[in-house]
Amino acid sequence: MVKRKLFDQHSSGKRKSFIKGKTFIFLLGLIFGGGIIVSAYLTSVYFSTDESCMICHVHPHVEDSWKLSSHVNNRSGVKVHCVDCHLPPKNNTWDHYTAKAQLGLKDMWSYLTKDSADFDWDMKSELEHAVKFIPNASCKECHQNLFPEGITPDGITAHLYYDENEKKLDLQCISCHLDVGHDNPNYTHSKMAAVPGTSTASVAVDTSLYFKEATVVTDFINYTEQVPGTMVSFDMIAIPGGTFQMGSEEKEKFRREDEGPVRRVTVSPFFMAEVETTWDQFWAFYGQTMSEGRTLPEAVYANNNDPEVDALSGPTPPFGFPDQGWGGGDRPAITMTHYAAETFCQWLSMRTGKKYRLPTEAEWEYAARGGTQTPYFFPGKPQDFSNQGFMRTFFNAQTDGISSYVIYNNNSKNRTQEPDKVKANPFGLKNMLGNVMEYCADKYDPKAYAKAGDVTDPWVKEGEEWVVRGGNYTSDAADVRAAARDYTKHDAWLKTDPQQPKSIWWYSDIRGIGFRVVCEVEPPLTGN
Repeated sequence: MVKRKLFDQHSSGKRKSFIKGKTFIFLLGLIFGGGIIVSAYLTSVYFSTDESCMICHVHPHVEDSWKLSSHVNNRSGVKVHCVDCHLPPKNNTWDHYTAKAQLGLKDMWSYLTKDSADFDWDMKSELEHAVKFIPNASCKECHQNLFPEGITPDGITAHLYYDENEKKLDLQCISCHLDVGHDNPNYTHSKMAAVPGTSTASVAVDTSLYFKEATVVTDFINYTEQVPGTMVSFDMIAIPGGTFQMGSEEKEKFRREDEGPVRRVTVSPFFMAEVETTWDQFWAFYGQTMSEGRTLPEAVYANNNDPEVDALSGPTPPFGFPDQGWGGGDRPAITMTHYAAETFCQWLSMRTGKKYRLPTEAEWEYAARGGTQTPYFFPGKPQDFSNQGFMRTFFNAQTDGISSYVIYNNNSKNRTQEPDKVKANPFGLKNMLGNVMEYCADKYDPKAYAKAGDVTDPWVKEGEEWVVRGGNYTSDAADVRAAARDYTKHDAWLKTDPQQPKSIWWYSDIRGIGFRVVCEVEPPLTGN
């Protein structure tokens, strides 16, 4: 028994010694491995410095031209370094470090085996060579603001054209800005791979593709508007007049106080755009009216009743990427103010000879319902689709019914979507609910429904903020009900705008805001 006990004690001691040995080896390996990682990182940092790059890059002008460039000498105080332009952004770790390894090995080999006096430096300064060593993603990583101070109207047009057509253009940022990283006093934009539409362009816009006349409307039926002087066209839906119950009953789930009391409202016939105003449409307006000046808001709103208006000052450049990098084209135009939307409507009226405007709140809800009186124009209950409520702790919200018709927080991927992602409502309108909140012509009054009973074509013109309807891509299903109301938060939506005075054209702190247009019916029209 004593021998057994001594044997167990001896075995236990050996096991403890073995474990301690393995622990020591593991810790030693961990320290050694950590040291290798830290050393590799410090080495990587060193070989990312400008001084390190200059060791290999011995061509005569590289350092001097870099120091003279706008990437070093600019009023922003930001100094752009070699790796910022010549490597993919660090946020794409794999691409960044593999490119760094490849370029580093190539540069080192050239430095050790070749004579720099044999290189054709003038050729290596040309665009054909430069595009191979400037990742476009790196340019876009630094330049969040598309419109730098002092940019010309041609520059604005070129940037907008590029932003909208980047995928189909065989161009990079460096194609037009070859001299920004290394100063070249002999370089001018006349040598650039020009963007159509600018005065320096080598390819002129084919104006034969522009519409010459607006669509003539003689019947109360759907039509496709074509905007003279542009290639823009869009579909307008004939919305028959009628009477409906505006607002929501007290028993409707998620109802808010400003949605009642329910009142009987009659609206006259009108035309409404099938989809929200798109970037293609808005940029056409921008290109024809952009201005550094200002038409005062009170003048723009007064013009709503003036058929003789023949000139407008259009938007100043937005700060940054107005489409948030999500893409333009058919996606809804966003971030513009109510004032900008009103100005767009007046421009559209001038170009087409029709009366375009924002919908009244009553017209908007009537159109959104599409002849229904349920919370949505499609089957389903708000409590089943919403993420709110105690039961969502255990069960996910239903998405099958709503996702076919609405872009909201459960299916939007946190961005706006093209209109072909959803089905139309019974009137033939898309995205009336979700995608972006839409401006109405009415001022917001939380007591508006209580102040008037049965009414025809109501239009609230007193108040501080504007009505917005429909919810957006971040909204819960509870907030995209047909009766749900909301309003602008003007000061909050401009909080981080760096300009002084604040922009009257663009919001800095709201993404999911846009609009769609209506067109008034002008007699005599026939049809349904």
